[in-house]
Amino acid sequence: EIREEYRHRRDTMVSKLKEIPGVVCEMPKGAFYLMAALPVDDAEKFAKWMLTDFRLDGQTTMVTPAKSFYKTPGFGADQIRLAYVLGVPELEKAFDALEAGLKEYPGRTV
Repeated sequence: EIREEYRHRRDTMVSKLKEIPGVVCEMPKGAFYLMAALPVDDAEKFAKWMLTDFRLDGQTTMVTPAKSFYKTPGFGADQIRLAYVLGVPELEKAFDALEAGLKEYPGRTV
């Protein structure tokens, strides 16, 4: 039952990400998180901007910049890491905010 819930969360996240223009992600195999490339100049700047400058209906989405998860210098600068710790209704709201934030972000590359 728990495994099915996390599978549903994972599938929801991947599906929602693939609906956002310019976002690239792969289906994770066995993890509780995924990496996604965003159409942004710098994922760390984007993450900070989302927390300080963006709200959709009073809410935002917190993401983790992925650059620190890689050893290769500069690799992952446009990527984020997302964990599927929320239930599906909350995930859907979070991805609505992420998509809206990407549309407004001043450092968008696409």
